Amino acid sequence: MIKIMANLEHHNKPLWLAIGFALIACLGFLDYMAGYEFSFSLFYLAPITLIAWFTGRRLGFVASATSAVVWLLADMAAGHPYSHYAIHYWNSAIRLGFFVIVTLLLSALREALEREQGMARTDYLTGLLNARYFHDRLRQEIDRSHRFNHPFTLAYLDLDDFKSVNDLFGHDTGDRVLQKVAGIMKRQLRKTDIVARLGGDEFALLLPETGHEAAQTAVSKLRFSLLDEMQKQQWPVTFSIGLLTCMDASLSVGDLIKMADELMYSVKKGTKNNIGYAIHGQSGQSSPNAVLPKP
Repeated sequence: MIKIMANLEHHNKPLWLAIGFALIACLGFLDYMAGYEFSFSLFYLAPITLIAWFTGRRLGFVASATSAVVWLLADMAAGHPYSHYAIHYWNSAIRLGFFVIVTLLLSALREALEREQGMARTDYLTGLLNARYFHDRLRQEIDRSHRFNHPFTLAYLDLDDFKSVNDLFGHDTGDRVLQKVAGIMKRQLRKTDIVARLGGDEFALLLPETGHEAAQTAVSKLRFSLLDEMQKQQWPVTFSIGLLTCMDASLSVGDLIKMADELMYSVKKGTKNNIGYAIHGQSGQSSPNAVLPKP
C-alpha cells in the first residue's frame, strides 16, 4: 500500500484535495440514501487517508472535520431517532476523534517513511547523496540525455594527501575537512547539480545539461574555492579531479564512472592538484587534457 502511494507522489495537491472532498460528498449522499440503519463511518477513512497522506496533516484534519460534519448532516437528514438531540453531536464528536487519530497516525507514518528514505540515499557524515543513489540519478540523467539529446558532465573528485590530515590532526579534523568540502560544493553549485560522496575522500558531481566549457569553468571555480578554504584552515589538502563531458548517452553508468575515475587517477599519479578532462560524444572521445593548477 505504501509503495503504491509513493508511486503516485507526482500528482499535485489540488488533485488529491478535489478527489478526497468529492469522495466525502459522495459518501455523505450514500450515507443519507442508505438510511440510519447502515453505518458508513469506516468508508470516510478512504478520502481522509488520501488527503492526509498526499497533502499533509493540516488538511487531513480539515478532511476529518468535514467528514464528521457530513456524517452528522446525513444522520440527521435520515431521521435517526435518539432519546436526546445531543446524542447526534456526541456521536459526531466521537467519529471526529477517530478520524483525527487516524490522521495523526498516517502523518507519523509518512514522516517516518520520509526519514527512512532520506537516510537510505544520503551520506551520514556530509549529508550529500550516497554512491547508490548517485548511480540512480546518473542513470536517470543518461535516459534524459538520450531522450532530449542534451549533454551532461560527470566529475570525479579526490582529496590529495587527506590521509596526512588524519595522521597529523586526528580523525575528527578529517571529518571536518569532508564536511567543509561538502558544504562548499553544495553552496557553489547549482540547485540542479547533483553532489555525492562515493566513499572515503572521493566525491562525484553530476552537472545536467552542461557542456565541456561551462563544466570546466564551474569545476575550476569550485576547485579554487576549495583550495582557498583548505589554505585558510591550514589543512594540507589539494584536489585531483576527473571531468568527463558526455555529448551522447551511449555509455552505461559503470562505464561513465570508470572513465571519470581513470581521468582523476591520471591526474593523481601525475601532478596532483589538477583537473583532467575528456569529451565523449558522437565524434569520439578526445584525448585527456589538463587545466593548470592555481599558482
